[in-house]
Amino acid sequence: MFDCDVLVIGGGIVGLSTAYALQRAAPGTRVAVLEKEEGPARHQTGRNSGVIHSGIYYRPGSLKARFAVEGAAEMVKFCAEWDIPHEVTGKLVVATAREELPRLHALVQRGRENGIPVRELGPSQITEYEPRVRGLAAIHVGTTGIVDYPAVARRLAESSGAEILYGAEVTAVDRRPWGVAVRTADQRILRGRVLVNCAGLHCDRVARLAGDDPGMRIVPFRGEYYELADPSLVRGLVYPVPDPAFPFLGVHLTRGIDGGVHIGPNAVPALAREGYDWGVVRPGELGGTLAWPGSWAIARRHWKYGAGELRRSLSKRAFTEAVRRLLPGVTESDLRPAAAGVRAQAVLRDGTLVDDFLIREAARTVHVLNAPSPAATASLPIGREIAHRALTHL
Repeated sequence: MFDCDVLVIGGGIVGLSTAYALQRAAPGTRVAVLEKEEGPARHQTGRNSGVIHSGIYYRPGSLKARFAVEGAAEMVKFCAEWDIPHEVTGKLVVATAREELPRLHALVQRGRENGIPVRELGPSQITEYEPRVRGLAAIHVGTTGIVDYPAVARRLAESSGAEILYGAEVTAVDRRPWGVAVRTADQRILRGRVLVNCAGLHCDRVARLAGDDPGMRIVPFRGEYYELADPSLVRGLVYPVPDPAFPFLGVHLTRGIDGGVHIGPNAVPALAREGYDWGVVRPGELGGTLAWPGSWAIARRHWKYGAGELRRSLSKRAFTEAVRRLLPGVTESDLRPAAAGVRAQAVLRDGTLVDDFLIREAARTVHVLNAPSPAATASLPIGREIAHRALTHL
C-alpha cells in the first residue's frame, strides 16, 4: 500500500540531511525525497556565502546556537571524510563606529556562553589578519570556515539510500488516518506513512496543502552579491557587527572555497519566492506576501532600515559605500555583480521575524517552517532532530 515510510518534500540540504539521518537512525526505513527542481540544492543551499558558521550570533539555548555549534564541527568532519572542499579559516567581526562597540562586546559574551573561542583585537591586530581592513576593534572567531554546500548536498543524496525524485513538484497533499498521499505536478501519486515538509521557500504553502495552519508566512528577502575583481584585497572572512533587531548579518566579505571573494548580501523584499532579481515578479506570490498582516507590520516598524537596503540594491555607489566601512580602499570598479540568493524568512502575523529554527508537528507530519542561515552549517544535527520527530509518527 505504501510507496515508502517517510516522504520528504524538498531536496535542499535540510531535506537531504533528514533522509540521511533517517537511514542511520532506523536502517531499512524507506525514504523518498521529492524535489521540484531537476537537481539538488538549487535555492538557499546553493545560493549563499558558503560559510560554516561558528554559532556566535545566536541566543544561548536556542536551536540555532546548539545546532550551529554542533553542526560546524560535524560539517568539517563530514567534509574531511568525503573529501569535499572546505577550510577552517576563522573570521573577523569588525566594529567601525563607536556605537557598535557595546554590540561587539555583547557578541564576545554570547560566544563564550555558546562555548566558542573568541579573541578580542585592537586596530593594529586587525591589520595583522587583514592588512586592508580598518576598524576600531574586532573579534576573531577561529571555528568559522568555508565549504562547497552543493557538494555536501550531493553527497548526502548519494549516501542517504533514499529514492530521490527530481522534477517532482508537490501540488496536493491528502492526509488520512493511515498515512499521507501526495500528488505531483506530473500527476504521480506517492503514499507514505509520514510526511516531512522541508520545502524551504514554499514550506508554508506545503503546510496549508496538508491542512495545517502554520501560523506564519514565508516573506522572501533577496540577498544581492558582488565579487571583488581583485580577490587579493581580502585574505579571509570579514563581517560587520550585526544589528540584533534583524536576523541578517549585513554586507560582509567572504573568500570562498574557489578563491574568489564575495561581498554581500544586502536584504531587500523579493517580488517572488524565487525572485533572484527585480525582473522576476509572480503576482500570486507577491499578493500573498502583501495580504499577510505581518508584512505590513515589518514595513511600518523597519521602514528606515528597509530604505537603506533598497538604496544599496538600486545604487552600486551606495553598496560600495557600505563595503568601504570595512575596506576603505575599494572602489565601484572593484565590484562585479554576482548571483543573488533569496532567504526564506518566516514572519508571524504581528510582524515578528522568527529568529530561531521553527519545527512544528501535526498528525503524521513534521513541518520545518523556518530554516534560513545557519541551517546549512547546522544541517546534520537539524536532520537528526527532524528524523527523530518523524520516526515517532511511524
